[in-house]
Amino acid sequence: MEIPMETYALLWAATMNAGTVLALASLGLLINEKAGIVNLGAEGMMLCAAIAGFATVATTGSDTLGFLAGMGAGAVMAALFGVLVIWMNTNQYATGLALSLFGGGFSAFVGTSYVQAKLPDRMQFEVPFLADVPWFGAAFFKHHPLVYGAIALTLGLIYFLYRTRAGLVLRAVGESPESAHALGYPVRRIRFLAVVVGGALCGLAGAYISIIYTPLWVEGMIAGKGWIALALTTFATWRPARVLLGAYLFGGVTMLQFHLQATGVDVPSQFLSMLPYLATIVVLALISKNPRWLRVNMPASIGKPFFPG
Repeated sequence: MEIPMETYALLWAATMNAGTVLALASLGLLINEKAGIVNLGAEGMMLCAAIAGFATVATTGSDTLGFLAGMGAGAVMAALFGVLVIWMNTNQYATGLALSLFGGGFSAFVGTSYVQAKLPDRMQFEVPFLADVPWFGAAFFKHHPLVYGAIALTLGLIYFLYRTRAGLVLRAVGESPESAHALGYPVRRIRFLAVVVGGALCGLAGAYISIIYTPLWVEGMIAGKGWIALALTTFATWRPARVLLGAYLFGGVTMLQFHLQATGVDVPSQFLSMLPYLATIVVLALISKNPRWLRVNMPASIGKPFFPG
């Protein structure tokens, strides 16, 4: 059976849509890790942001307020995490896991009254004139502005990290906080700001899921995307451009699962559902075989507490 070219255009469009969620969250976690902080609480932050954004849009009808509420929820949870790991020097991994579990339970509790709620009709976005171009219009120019925003954020982050003084200081804090402290930089405040910004981006990703990607609220709707986003930073060896490409790769695997199910491929649905997570494990296993790939770009002090002395 020959598949129409238009189907491939829609498949690519769905890939970009799914990849945007992972890209936003992964770029936020990348900022954290460049400062030397590992936050395993992405899943919980995204869940709380998803219900915060959905509830706000269901109440006010404003997508903008919904995104701001999601970013605020993510930032507040990240700030709590930051205080614990940066000033109180709690274990980053244990605290992140606790944050993830807390976010899952808290979002389920708050969201019980919104399970049946419906959002106002969703707007259809397209780039004038370019959206009418055959194939390319459907594939690239009929997306929500945040899809293009994720690409712009990636380019901006590349410029910030490698072309600005502030980006150099952030990377220095992640490489050697003791040296940065000796030079007079406020290491704890820089790390805290990086954690809050990263949490806000995770929150934006969570709000995007419940407002645009699947405009509804269901308990546990993030479904592991926070963990994939966390793995994606390692997969991309802490480079923003590779994070974006990796996000589209995993988004494509997710969409391929639905495409194969729709075309009636005789494969158990359970196997197709586990494809994105299987791909994550395979990629991480391949990267781990060559430690040099990780050491080249991995911040030297990642996951290590800092004691000003």
